[in-house]
Amino acid sequence: MKRHLLLVVAAVTVVVATAAGCSRGGENDEGPSTASAAAASAGDFGDLTNLCHGGTATTAPAQGVTTAAVKLGVFTDVGFTKNSELVDAAHVFTSWCNDHGGVGGRKLVPDIHDAALMQVQQRMVDACRDDFALVGGSAALDGLGVKARLSCLLPDFPAQVDQVANTGSDLQVGGGSIPGYDSTTGFHQWLLGQYPGSAGAVGLISGDTPITKIAMDQYEESLPQQGATVVYSDLYPAAGVTDWTPYAQALKSKGVKGLIFLGDYAGLAKLEDVLTGMDYKLDWIDTNSNAYTPAFPKLAATSVATQHNYLDLGGTAPLDAQDRVPAVAQVNQLFAKYAPGKVVTLPALRAFVAWTLFVKSADSCGDKLTRQCVYTAATGEHAWTGGGMQAPVEQSPTADRAPKCFNVQQATPSGWKSADFGADTGTFRCDMIAYKLHGDYGKPATLADVGKSINDLK
Repeated sequence: MKRHLLLVVAAVTVVVATAAGCSRGGENDEGPSTASAAAASAGDFGDLTNLCHGGTATTAPAQGVTTAAVKLGVFTDVGFTKNSELVDAAHVFTSWCNDHGGVGGRKLVPDIHDAALMQVQQRMVDACRDDFALVGGSAALDGLGVKARLSCLLPDFPAQVDQVANTGSDLQVGGGSIPGYDSTTGFHQWLLGQYPGSAGAVGLISGDTPITKIAMDQYEESLPQQGATVVYSDLYPAAGVTDWTPYAQALKSKGVKGLIFLGDYAGLAKLEDVLTGMDYKLDWIDTNSNAYTPAFPKLAATSVATQHNYLDLGGTAPLDAQDRVPAVAQVNQLFAKYAPGKVVTLPALRAFVAWTLFVKSADSCGDKLTRQCVYTAATGEHAWTGGGMQAPVEQSPTADRAPKCFNVQQATPSGWKSADFGADTGTFRCDMIAYKLHGDYGKPATLADVGKSINDLK
């Protein structure tokens, strides 16, 4: 199940992340470490040595590639959301990398494609015409453009993916979500272990959107297989709720003890205030990672000390770990230098994971930078961490890619903090046996769907 999707909230629509969720931010309380500053000056990123460096290119072997530059598409919904985090991440990473020579002497040129929610297909046509690959972007309705991308054989290194048709689609490397699994298995088993009395009374509330309704269906399949009983599930209007009292009363009447909320975190904060005012305390609330922003603990200030709010970052290093994860500290340093005043968010970290994967793969191709070469190199990474920003991830589409790692944050009156969830691999816990989904929730698009094969990639 996806846990890393992009939240799009407006007066008339809410497109929510499922696993995926997609957080909007976090705390950046501490300055970068000396080690991270030294790495930034050397062209190293995290534990990736000499990631960006100079050189001399002599050929222009593919669309978007010249002897001087590589043009790379970056998808965003900034025209709709007014949230520039992925544009900021592209600017910061490419500026830093180019200052150290780029990819063997070729500069990285981000080509921003603002899908503005509904223009995914049109912007994909533009990308097919101009770009070498897509890197570090995301669009909430990304499924609308996936067949066009496959038709033009455009590799994709997304920061995160949203819709079923795009999640795990062909020529895509990374993106954080593995189709066919409930990637929250470890997280929810931890919650049920912490609060064993909640297993018999789990509730689901979701925004009435296609993405989150699929997530609801997946949870209703997976949770009983993990020993939980779903006693309540409901949808709320995507346009928003003026009074959360009926939902709070329903949760109380059903005796819900653990709640999974798929939707706008501002709405969740209001629901929690009603519950707290009714003197009804849940054992736990899975806010989904959309709520991983400094705004949520503030919005829920009257309830956050009473209700237990948790979320799963799905194996991406938390923003409060910069004293333990040099790569996170380095991202903060680079933002301070190249985008002062901009906030580092969870999607920005995920974008850096994508950018580093592309650059390492492209660098391995040397002067002969082709799509086939960069895709082959990227899918040859069997434990990719993005310099230390995520738990090791298998990138080969033909290997066992079942998610194994998770990491838990808890909301406190002072902000989001790492919970004591039994981390065993740095800031992650990697003993999860993810539940494999059996229902028909749709399939990712393939090259065969557009009459192509991997042999067409040049």
